[in-house]
Amino acid sequence: MTVEKMAAVLEHSFIEICEFERETLHRFREVTVNLGLGALPGGVKFPDSAGAFHYTESGKLLSVTSNRFIYWSTSGDIVQLVEQSLDTNLLNNTVRLRFNHCTVLPGGVSIQETLNNVIILISTNQSVHRLVLPHPTRMYRSEVVTELHMQSIFTDVGKLSLQGPPHSAIIPSSVGQTGSPSTSTAWLSHQGEAHFALASPAGGIVVVTLPPHDTQGSVSVVELKRTSMMQRLSGWMPTAIRGDQGPADLALSLAVRELEEDCFIFALCQDHKLRMWSFREQACLLEADMLEYMPACKGVRRLLGQGHRLRLAFSTTGLCLSVYLAVPQRGQFTVLQLVATDNSHYSLEHISSLFTTQETLVDFTLTSTDIWALWLDDSNATVVKYINFEHNAAGQWNQVFVQPPPVEEVHIGVDQDPREAYLERLFSPLRFTASAIVKALQIYRRGSERIADLSWDSLKKEVTVAVETELQSSVTEFEFSQEEYHQLQVEFWSKFYACCLQYQEALSMPLGLSVSQHTNMVCLLKKGFVSFLLPCFAVDHLYLSSEEYLLSEEETPITEDPEVGRDVLQLVQCLRLVCDAVSGEMAYEMEEALEHLESPERAAELVLENMLSNDNDNVIDDIQNKLQDIRNPMAAMTVLLREMDLELDSEVTGEGPIAPGQSLNMRISLSQLYNSSSAVSLVCQAVCQMAMTRALFCRDLLILQKLYLRFGDNVFLGGGSQLLQLQQDLIPRCSHLLSSYHLLKHISQSLASSVPMDIIDANLQQLTVLELSDTPALPANRSVLSPQTVVELFYQTAARKIIISHIYSQQQSNSLLLWTHMVSNVVQLLAQLLWPSSPGFQFPECLMANCQYTQLQEYVRLIGPWCQVNMGSCRFMLGQCYLANGEGQKALQCFQEAATEVEKEEFLMRLTGTEEEEAASTPRLQYYNKVLRLLEDKGLPQLVIQLASLAITEAVSDVSSQAALWTRIFKHHLDLGHNSEAYEALTQNPDSSMQLDCLRQLVVVLCERSQLQDLVQFPYVNLHDEVVNIIESRVRGLDLLAHNYYDLLYAFHINRHNYRKAGTVMFEFGMRLGREVRTRLGLQKQVNCYLAALNCLRLIRPEYAWIVQPTPGAVYERPGASPKRNSDGEFSSEPVKRQVDILELQDLEKEYILSRSRLTLAQHHLPSAPIAGSASAVEMVALLVQTGLFDSALSLCQTFRLNLTPVFEGLAFKCIKLQFGGEETQNEAWSWLAANQLSSVVNTKESSATDEAWRLLASYLDRYPSPNGQHHRCVINKLMSHGVPLPDWLVNSYKAVDAASLLRLYLNFDLLDAAAELVLEYVDALLGKGHQYFGIERPLSATSSTAWLPYTSIDQLLQALNETQTNSSTYKKVRDKLEDYHKLVARTTQRLLAQ
Repeated sequence: MTVEKMAAVLEHSFIEICEFERETLHRFREVTVNLGLGALPGGVKFPDSAGAFHYTESGKLLSVTSNRFIYWSTSGDIVQLVEQSLDTNLLNNTVRLRFNHCTVLPGGVSIQETLNNVIILISTNQSVHRLVLPHPTRMYRSEVVTELHMQSIFTDVGKLSLQGPPHSAIIPSSVGQTGSPSTSTAWLSHQGEAHFALASPAGGIVVVTLPPHDTQGSVSVVELKRTSMMQRLSGWMPTAIRGDQGPADLALSLAVRELEEDCFIFALCQDHKLRMWSFREQACLLEADMLEYMPACKGVRRLLGQGHRLRLAFSTTGLCLSVYLAVPQRGQFTVLQLVATDNSHYSLEHISSLFTTQETLVDFTLTSTDIWALWLDDSNATVVKYINFEHNAAGQWNQVFVQPPPVEEVHIGVDQDPREAYLERLFSPLRFTASAIVKALQIYRRGSERIADLSWDSLKKEVTVAVETELQSSVTEFEFSQEEYHQLQVEFWSKFYACCLQYQEALSMPLGLSVSQHTNMVCLLKKGFVSFLLPCFAVDHLYLSSEEYLLSEEETPITEDPEVGRDVLQLVQCLRLVCDAVSGEMAYEMEEALEHLESPERAAELVLENMLSNDNDNVIDDIQNKLQDIRNPMAAMTVLLREMDLELDSEVTGEGPIAPGQSLNMRISLSQLYNSSSAVSLVCQAVCQMAMTRALFCRDLLILQKLYLRFGDNVFLGGGSQLLQLQQDLIPRCSHLLSSYHLLKHISQSLASSVPMDIIDANLQQLTVLELSDTPALPANRSVLSPQTVVELFYQTAARKIIISHIYSQQQSNSLLLWTHMVSNVVQLLAQLLWPSSPGFQFPECLMANCQYTQLQEYVRLIGPWCQVNMGSCRFMLGQCYLANGEGQKALQCFQEAATEVEKEEFLMRLTGTEEEEAASTPRLQYYNKVLRLLEDKGLPQLVIQLASLAITEAVSDVSSQAALWTRIFKHHLDLGHNSEAYEALTQNPDSSMQLDCLRQLVVVLCERSQLQDLVQFPYVNLHDEVVNIIESRVRGLDLLAHNYYDLLYAFHINRHNYRKAGTVMFEFGMRLGREVRTRLGLQKQVNCYLAALNCLRLIRPEYAWIVQPTPGAVYERPGASPKRNSDGEFSSEPVKRQVDILELQDLEKEYILSRSRLTLAQHHLPSAPIAGSASAVEMVALLVQTGLFDSALSLCQTFRLNLTPVFEGLAFKCIKLQFGGEETQNEAWSWLAANQLSSVVNTKESSATDEAWRLLASYLDRYPSPNGQHHRCVINKLMSHGVPLPDWLVNSYKAVDAASLLRLYLNFDLLDAAAELVLEYVDALLGKGHQYFGIERPLSATSSTAWLPYTSIDQLLQALNETQTNSSTYKKVRDKLEDYHKLVARTTQRLLAQ
């Protein structure tokens, strides 16, 4: 049903919606006014009263006072004032004024506004007061207020000096004359003067006037009275002194109105007469007997009036007056119009008289068309009615359905916990105010301590503790049966509940009624809170109407067909009978059945069975009789069901900006309309009230339908076809509506949870992943003391904007904010947004956005079995809840179930329609991508893998989606350490570039985890070269020692029996180590690398045992590098074509030995490591010799075929140093001596380091012979050059090898004596004496081989000897010896020739 149609059928009745405050304590600021007065004798008490003031512009949207009003209540010497707004939350909006020793008069509070101020006029029995407060429009500099909170006009009331002359005055009285006015009224003149009209106890009226608040002046008093002696004498004398019931003209009710530059004061007196005084003329212009308008008034005239009331209002025709004459059994409202005649004469024209049987009138209000009245009936229950005083059907008052007090007894099920049942009842948003619970708690605790300012949850805990403590303290036994303890709980909880009932009843006492003439908003003012009267929807009106109204109504607004309308009324009367027949226990059973998702139809049948078996009053017969009067029950039911169905054909939208195209001021005003916490609570409680009423309506209708089926043809005129329609169509529809309204009732009473900030942040991140982050978060104005229901949360965060936007898209934005029209539209639209069968999905979305996971789960549970709309979206939401609660597997199941509805439901389409990256081929794939991102964000890789595997089956024809999904699966398997599964996913990837990326990631991750076994053993079908390239590129770009990629690559090739590649890898590793890691560790690794490379080549057949030598210092190609430019951005030169070097096994062995010698050097002399790292073989020999590692040096020389001379020279030099060194040198020598392999000759005596060095030298000369004694010569040369005497063993050794060379060395170093001696010995050897010492096999003879002498050297010797006198004898010896030799040579020659 549309909003417009629904709005058109309103205003047959109103329903009260209580706007309960939920703060534990009223925050009234106390202001005491003390004028130094004493209490009057007699102690007159007036009943508590209340009233309200509505700002003139409260109906204008753009005004700062829109939907804003002030209400007050009086009690004794106290006036409580509260300013309230339905659009914004007002701060400091309450004040309690206390007037010491004074009593506030009836009608003693009046509020009026001027351009700049709001002025409050208060009359007490001894004083008058004026409060001048700033007008709201003057409190804000800008026209539009954008804050959700704003200051009330009472903010600075404490700063006012209320005792001062501008604000207060004492009512003057003659000395010794005391008394109390009985009633009062006040008004503000155009000049700004404050007038207070007081009903004098002596009759007549006294008007006290305060000058304008901003000017100096004195208080003036005017007495309006008849000129009779008795009147003057009586004065202010108390009634008790005079001994009568007071003068006849004692005013019971006063009203005032300014007309034509004069003020008219109307007084309704206890002689039943209405008198009109002119304040300007100070004369009575009109006196009318009200009994003239009352039929049969003879008995009334003798009685003095007591409860008469008077109200004024302007109608379209002029000033109207309404007089209520309080007459027992026959109270009457008389509406009159003031008519002006010539010469300033006035008369009253009778408009209508309206009668009522109610007794105790509390208050009534006159509007331009209606009278609204408030009574208390005999049982002290509140009764409110209204009537159009001009157009009404036979004086029929319209109903107002007031909120009944909470039920006196709470039904506790057998399986129900009493504590939970009572707490749910006490703390439901609809039943008790916090004040009532706090007062009951204080009494229950026997006032031991004052209740602090508690939150709603804390209060619930305090109540629980108090009742449980009381229960425990009363228990004397230690053991109970379960039934006994259950009964005890019920007893104590019911006691506390009864206490709460009493206080709630006291707080609910009605004090006044207020109707705004600007917006038609009706407020019921109670002792503890204010409630609002909302137009009652047609269906609710029918169900709630009393029987007399149903009988008197001839037509119903829900159908235009009078026949159907009559049937509907008859049907509703039957429903009333059904409702009365349903016992509390059966109602509870029905409620439980709905809560536990049992079939409503089956539950209705059980209730019906119970009704039939317990029908002691023949209710079923009465129903049957009434049913027979209904001509077409199917049509009547169809009309009712259609009226209650809130399902819309299209979604209520309001997604765009509110009021597009309007001014900024308009848009901001609309953004605040009905946005205060009061309005939020009010609207949502109205929805809850509607849901509760209609749930009962549907329940009773369903039971009645079941009864129809049981009666069958007995009540049906149409026969079987109607029964079939009933069974197949109407009963299922009614059942569906019952479930829907039960859901609305449940969520309207379900409190929202407070959410920690970390969960809000996590949820916001989650919404960002889903790209739903524009959904509003928790409202900023949520107070800890104001628990919200989830519906209030929804209205405040999302629904209000949609609703207001929808309303103002269909009406003029400058139209008045008429309460009856606006609030009905808002309530109806909110109910439609919440309706589970509507296409919109905003409510669950709001719950998700605000982290209300428990409530969302319950919502999905309740709609699951019967709601077929948005099923997929609900499953998705349930998945979100499970995800938030850590139940990932359940969440995944829900997400999978939701996938089938992706292309059908608006929410899921919106969810998938925001995919901007790779646009998946189908909406379902887009949905899967969103959910996968969500699961990834929550850190659930296992679920990602499961869902991605499922999604792959959907992406059969979409290669790019498949590739993305396989990549996801690979990534999460890899993260989880499922290496084999990750490799499997990699191989399945159809996109080669993605496959390569995955492969690269696999290699890197497994290397970092040191899971090399897996990495090496994977088969890499068709990916072998790629793996090698990846590892090689990483090998050449990373630190050698920090990563073991070379080892990995080696293992990779070995595993595949590719030994040459493995050898190449290790050789390259060794080369790089030599260049880049010049440490002992690096050298050790290099040795191992070359050994490994050697091993590899030895495993290959000899003809293939070779490798290509890696280019030293090569710049390896980097992935993504420019082919034209180098790393500096310059153009690179043409690449130089390098010759490829082939290395065979022997070459590798050489490199190995060289590296081993480097390591040996580093081990013995660590500082040499950096130098040795890249040293050549020749350089290494020098380094080894220098360090004393002669064995290694000799080995290296032999491997690389190098001359051994440097080694012998080095060792000779070390011997020289030892020969002449001290003890320290000797000690140092042992370290390098130990590193060389000495001969195993055992010496009997202790040898020194020098001896050992000479022994080592001797052993080398023996071990490494050289042609022509080259090694001896270099050693001797070194010794002689340092002037060291040659050891005999060395001379003897060299004589046997090359005596001539030894002679030349002697000559070179001028050792003439040694040279001469050598020549002599050598000649003797040739002659046969000691020839074996010179290596001569046989001395000189005719049969021996040719012998020769180094004649040149000998000649040089002789020359040198001859030149010196000191050597003459030696010269002679040599000459003689040579002559002997020559003689022998000559003889030998002759013999040879002779042969």
